This record gives sequence, C-alpha cells and structure tokens, in this order.
Amino acid sequence: MRKVAFITGASRGIGRASALAFARAGFDIAISARTLEEGEAHAHALTDAEGRPLNGSLTATAAQVRALGRQALAVRMDLLDESSVRGAAEAVLAHYGRIDVLVNNAIYQGKDLNLSFMDLKPDTLQRVFQGYVMAPVLLTQALLPTMLAQGGGTVINVSSGAGESDPPVAASQGGWGYAYGAGKAAVSRLAGVLAVEHGKQGICAFTVNPGVVSTEALRATIGEQGVLALRGGVAPPEVPAAVLCWLATSPEAAAFQRRTIQAQPFALEHGIVADWRNRA
Repeated sequence: MRKVAFITGASRGIGRASALAFARAGFDIAISARTLEEGEAHAHALTDAEGRPLNGSLTATAAQVRALGRQALAVRMDLLDESSVRGAAEAVLAHYGRIDVLVNNAIYQGKDLNLSFMDLKPDTLQRVFQGYVMAPVLLTQALLPTMLAQGGGTVINVSSGAGESDPPVAASQGGWGYAYGAGKAAVSRLAGVLAVEHGKQGICAFTVNPGVVSTEALRATIGEQGVLALRGGVAPPEVPAAVLCWLATSPEAAAFQRRTIQAQPFALEHGIVADWRNRA
C-alpha cells in the first residue's frame, strides 16, 4: 500500500514544492489551501504589486502531482475556520483511509501580520491564534489517532527564525512584528511535545525553519529586486521541500527530533540537495 502525505498550504511556494517532492518519493498526496482555482481572491491574503491574487492553486499543484503518476486529493481549507480544518482532515481520511505524513506548512499571511507592537489590534492576534495555534493543533489531533492505529507516522511543522529570535530591526523598518514571531514560536513548540508524548508509539515529529525562500509570497512582500539583493542568502522552495521529504523517509531522521532544523545548511551538510548558492 502506498503511503500518504498531507501538505497544507500547497497552492504555491514551499507547500507546492513539498507535494511534488513527496510524490516523486512514491507518496500519494493530499493538499490543502484556500485557493482551489487560479485567480481566486480571499480576505486577508497577499497580492502582487498590481493588487492581483498571487499565482498558484491547488488544482494546478494536483495536476503536477498526477503527472508524476501519483494520486492527488485537493481540499479547500481555511485556517481561520475550525470546521474547515476538521473537515479537511475528515476528507483526507475518507479518501485514503490512512495518513503517514502531515506537513503543517500553511500560515495566516494577512498584511496586518507584521504590524508594529502599538499598532496591533485584538482581531489580528485572534487570527494569528487561529492560524498558528488552533489550526495545526486541531489538524494534528484529528489525524494522530489514525497514525497511532497504523503503528506510526510523521508530523513536520514548518516554523521560522522569527519564532526563536528577536527581529534585527523594528517591524516598521522591515523586521517581523510580535504577531508573526509569537505565531511561529507556538509552531516551534508543537513537535517536541508530540515526540515526548508519542515517540514510543511510533510518532516522529520535527520542527523545520526553511530560512529565506524565493516564494511568490516573498516576492509579494519585498519585490523582485529585494529577492535579487538577497542572492546567496535565499533558497528555492525545492530546498526545504527536499529536507521535509528526507525527514519523513530517511532512517537517520529520528535523531534530529526535539530541535529546530535549519533547512538550508542541513540540506548541504547531509547532501540532500546540490549547492544552489551563487548560481547565475
């Protein structure tokens, strides 16, 4: 029986690259996001410089997965809607009957996410709580019993350095704000608890910081010139995607639990990908 990987936030960016990486590794795929079809507009979503929705959709990602010869289930899921999160878990289990890997990658990305501290409003913090705390917890709780019944499974949570350190500059000058840092700090604490409480039951859980990645969201935030200025300090989404897949499939991976894995140096140190830096 083929294994199943469920990747959230897979309409573009790291999520899409991860879905393809797991498909190439032989997994059938479930993917979720708010954007099912290209060009859909959503509240609290990033847009490009012209105000248009970012490129990418679950339908497009699913088509790429199927082109690799694997099954793909696309499920619309809104992190800010608890019933939507639970419904996504139910849909995946109803379709595949099993779950081997869960990648909690989707995040709330509203333009208010990195407001300065004194500009923060309660509704922003509530959305961050729903998107960064409640949604991954509810999704993991919904899928974990099936993993345990199977004898094991893997949960990977995509975090950020913002959840583990202070910003280099103020939010108004391009640093991250409290809301984003607090949200990612919560994400960073989940895997360790799972590993301690369920490790002896076959559950592996990891926290991964992808670093700066050249996604559509990054371009929408800092622009093409900003991405170019980063040069060797930015990786394509295929790099963290390869690390996520390695963690779910390598016999060596269990030793890297209960810490935050820095995806870019980790990928090079372990020979997971070829060096992408400073390429023309």
